[in-house]
Amino acid sequence: MKNYTNHPRLQAENITLAYGERVISQSLKVDIPKGKITVIVGPNACGKSTLLKSLSRLLKPHAGSVLLEGKDIHSLPTKTVARKLGFLPQSPVTPRGITVRELVARGRYPHQTFLQQWSQADEKAVEIALKQTAITNLQDRYVDELSGGQRQRAWIALTLAQDTPLLLLDEPTTYLDIVHQVEVLNLCTRINREAGRTVVIVLHDLNQAARYADHVIMMREGQIKREGKPAEIFTVAAIKEVFGLDVIIADDPISHTPMIIPTLTQGEKI
Repeated sequence: MKNYTNHPRLQAENITLAYGERVISQSLKVDIPKGKITVIVGPNACGKSTLLKSLSRLLKPHAGSVLLEGKDIHSLPTKTVARKLGFLPQSPVTPRGITVRELVARGRYPHQTFLQQWSQADEKAVEIALKQTAITNLQDRYVDELSGGQRQRAWIALTLAQDTPLLLLDEPTTYLDIVHQVEVLNLCTRINREAGRTVVIVLHDLNQAARYADHVIMMREGQIKREGKPAEIFTVAAIKEVFGLDVIIADDPISHTPMIIPTLTQGEKI
């Protein structure tokens, strides 16, 4: 596994994000910690995915700049960005009539040139990505014939095969059962710890965020409300403010990270 010693720095400087005339966020400042796992959390439609799209170059800010290694990400050549930053969107569109292996192999496109097409390094990267996501046995199946969970793992494998020091994942546990959710998040931890890749993930599950994140960004209504280590961010007051939810914070007996337990108001029953 490649070891990343020089982490590209990813920042957002006073960005305003919008879809047409509909403004989602204004004056956002983000500095992604290098070599760490950052998890973005918040209620539905708070701007989590929009922020991730802007950091990945998929959405251009109406104002401000997203900086990759100190340069405006939109000023850099597409292949240059793709060799440094891998992005898995929330609902990728699967081409018809393509096998799992062919899909994962597309992750190697940024590393190929006119003079150097498919190489042994490309082959190895695909094999590793298939193995890491436990879909080697599915490699000859057509992607559009897979279950939602299997398809999601194939897309994660494509992103891993891209072999970038920065990895951005928008709700990668969507469609996955609890076993595969844990496997994917354990994989993110492993490639961060062993290879030193900087990982940014949008998650809905606060307990998963608390267990796997080194750094948490908590959003509400397009703004960053809290930011820091899980133990600092996941407090009773913060969750009430951002989610409008009454909770108890306990100690996770396995990871010793905050464990968020919703409380029931009088008269409610499970």
